[in-house]
Amino acid sequence: MPKPTLPQGTRDFNAETVYKRQYIFSTIRSVFERYGYQPLETPSFEQLETLMGKYGDEGDQLIFKILNNGLNHPDKKEKVQHAFDQVLAGKSTKDITERALRYDLTIPFARYVATHHGQLTMPFKRFQMQPVWRADRPQKGRYREFYQCDADVVGSKSLLNEVEFIHMYDDVFTALNLKVEIRINHRQMLAALAEACGGEQWMTPITVAIDKLEKVGIDQVKSELLTKGVSEEAWKKIQAYLEITGSNEEKIAAAENILGAIPAAQQAIADLKQILQFPSLENLEQVIIVDFTLARGLNYYTGAIFEIKSTEVAMGSIGGGGRYDNLTGSFGVPGVPGAGISFGVDRIYDVVEELKRFPKSVQAGTLVLFFHLEPDAAIVAFSLMQQLRKAGIRTEIYHESAKFDKQFKYAEKKQIPYAIILGTKELETNTCVVKNLTTGQQESIDQSMLLQYVFES
Repeated sequence: MPKPTLPQGTRDFNAETVYKRQYIFSTIRSVFERYGYQPLETPSFEQLETLMGKYGDEGDQLIFKILNNGLNHPDKKEKVQHAFDQVLAGKSTKDITERALRYDLTIPFARYVATHHGQLTMPFKRFQMQPVWRADRPQKGRYREFYQCDADVVGSKSLLNEVEFIHMYDDVFTALNLKVEIRINHRQMLAALAEACGGEQWMTPITVAIDKLEKVGIDQVKSELLTKGVSEEAWKKIQAYLEITGSNEEKIAAAENILGAIPAAQQAIADLKQILQFPSLENLEQVIIVDFTLARGLNYYTGAIFEIKSTEVAMGSIGGGGRYDNLTGSFGVPGVPGAGISFGVDRIYDVVEELKRFPKSVQAGTLVLFFHLEPDAAIVAFSLMQQLRKAGIRTEIYHESAKFDKQFKYAEKKQIPYAIILGTKELETNTCVVKNLTTGQQESIDQSMLLQYVFES
């Protein structure tokens, strides 16, 4: 029999890991709720046509498609064979697949808004914390199944939303005791760059190439763009743009000097200036960095875009988002502005774990274990245990009467800090022994006083 294995890019989570992940989830959720966002959940899979064409050519290739039922039916053999030939040619066909696992939470949210548009109070603010799936190459910090925690607002063009997003990022990562960079750019800067290089047809190639800059370096970006037909003259403009440095104010001034004559750039610069002028941003714990190399390689972004990078651990982005002012248009409901941000919980976990920043209180395992040597003691122990449980104390009883050595080993492996021992003497005197397994200290107390005992976690 073959040894069972996990699919690449997926993980099992033991109790310790789950507790730590729940700590991250609860931290993010508390910030979402504090800012007025309400929860939403959508199905794990969507119609394939809902997802395709929203993530760029490369993103579309990473969508996990679900095979239709009944493909092995004899009457469908010829049709299915033809459909597979189309798949081998790089085309999707409903004869084989009509549904797919969601790639992110934004497109399902846009579908939800379009479906329920007339019933929603605008602006509509929701948060969503669910897994997504991508057929990506597994590596450190990159998984095929992972959680996203998104907050989005639709029905508002106000840049107040972008300012709020910055504060939400600041609140979450400060609460998690992490140091990050909140990087910000504007998609219209990239649109202006494309226009300067010959027209909007260059938007996607330039965006896709720049999105890889940090991974592959500027020489590889140049090579990719020249291969795609970008001229040497256009590349000089792109290079000057990518090499912008200095303070946030200096970067904006330099970008204005390079692309300021183009209306799209004028709009981008005006938006960035308006966002960054808010006095409240001066009191952030985290750092805001204007980064004109930030591209966010998803086609639906139209305005300000964000990306979060740890300054303490070498890791890809641990958060990101931006404005998308017509995402619902692809679902027949045009003109609904929107913006949103996302937290990559799996990468955030890896960062906090590597830095050993999880509070000790996070690991909320069993606090008290009842020891017993005989059936009569087990009966009494069970009644006492239920009293502690009702009082909110995490308690369990060893599953059988056994030697104390065996019960001690069980407590040690589960890192249970307290034992309550019931033997013959304790049954006769209606007492119990409370033992601190960490310090070795113990004391005998009346069973009726057990609820008043202070168990320190």
